[in-house]
Amino acid sequence: MKKRIIKRPPWCPFCGQKVERATDAIERKMHEFPVGRCQCGAVYSCDVTGHNVGAAMVETLIFACGNNSELAWELYPEDDYLTGRIENYDEPTHQVIDTGNIDGRPVRGVLYFVRLHTEMSQLAERLQSKNEEKQEFHGSVQQEIQIEPAPDPGRVKQRATKKRVNELAESEDIDALVTLCLDDKKTLRLLQRRLYDPSEEERWKTAWLIGKVCARVSTYDPGQVSELLHRLFEACSDSAATNWGMVETLGSVIAGRPDIFGAFTKHLLNYLGDDSTQEQVVWALAEIAGKRPDLIRDTPFFNLFHFLRHPKAEIRGQIARLLGRIKATEAAIQLMELSSDNAPLTIWEDGVSVETTVAREAAKAIQTIHKEK
Repeated sequence: MKKRIIKRPPWCPFCGQKVERATDAIERKMHEFPVGRCQCGAVYSCDVTGHNVGAAMVETLIFACGNNSELAWELYPEDDYLTGRIENYDEPTHQVIDTGNIDGRPVRGVLYFVRLHTEMSQLAERLQSKNEEKQEFHGSVQQEIQIEPAPDPGRVKQRATKKRVNELAESEDIDALVTLCLDDKKTLRLLQRRLYDPSEEERWKTAWLIGKVCARVSTYDPGQVSELLHRLFEACSDSAATNWGMVETLGSVIAGRPDIFGAFTKHLLNYLGDDSTQEQVVWALAEIAGKRPDLIRDTPFFNLFHFLRHPKAEIRGQIARLLGRIKATEAAIQLMELSSDNAPLTIWEDGVSVETTVAREAAKAIQTIHKEK
C-alpha cells in the first residue's frame, strides 16, 4: 500500500504558530541562509540541504542577537537561549513533508530556530539600537566584503590529502584551496599543520594564506572557520603545546572577516603577557585595526601605551603601527618621542616581509592621527 504523503505548513517549535517563508535579511552578515522571525520573538533560518547544521545555527543565533556577533559568542545554550528545528521542510512549496519525499524528490530541508530568553532579548535590542547609532561612523572604515560566486553544484568533489594541500599552499593557489575546503573540511586542519614549520618565514606565509582562504570559505561555511579559531585558541592556551604561528593565524583570520569573527579580538589580549607571543599579538591587533579599528577601541587599549618604551624595536614599531590605525590621539605625544628611533624591524604585510624602522612607523601613525584631527 502506497504511503500517504502528509503536508503541513511549517510552525514555530516554541509557540506552535505558523511561520512565513524565510527570506534574505535586509542586512546580511554571513551571506549564508535566508532567515525569518516568528511573532513570539523566535528567529529561524532555512537550510535547504539539511547538512549545514553548525553554520545555520551560528547565523540564526547572530541574527537573534541583532547581528551582534560579540554578544552571540558570549551566550550559553539553555541558560541564555533555546533552540529548535523542524525537519523534512520543502522550501519550494513551503511545506513540511512527513515522508521526506514528494513526487520522487527527496525533501531534506531544515528550519533552525533560536529564541533568546527575555533578558537576553532586551539586551540584544539595546545593543542593536546603540550599534545603529554608531553605524554611520564606522561605515567609513568598514571595508566591503566581497562575496564569492556560488560553487558549481555539479562539480566532482575533491578529497583533501596532505600532499595536495601542501602543493596548493606552496603555489599559493587560494582559489583551489577554497574549493577544496568546501569539498573536504579536513583541508583547514592540514593547512594548520603547516604552522609547525621550523622556518619563521614559512609560518608567516602560512598564516597569511589561511587568513585569505578562511575569508572566502566563511562566505559559505563560517562554521568550519569558527572551529579552526577555537582550535587555535586552545593550542595557544596549552602550555604543553607549541604555539608557532597560531597567534599570527588568529589575527589573519579575524582581520579577514571581522564582521563575523570580530568578537574573538579581545581574547588575543590573553597572550600579551607572554614574551614569546607579544610581537605576534600586537601584529594581529594591528591587522584587525586596519579593517575595524572600533574592535580594538572596544578593548582596554590604553594598557598598550607603555609598550612604546619596550626594549625590543619590533614591539615599539608594531605598537606605533597599531595606535596609528586606531587613530589614538591619546598617544600622540608618546609617538612623537619615537621620531628619532631608527631601530630596524620587519613587518609582515599581505604575506610579504617589509623592512622598516620604529621612527618610520611612528611618523605614519602621527600623520594619520593629525589627518583625523
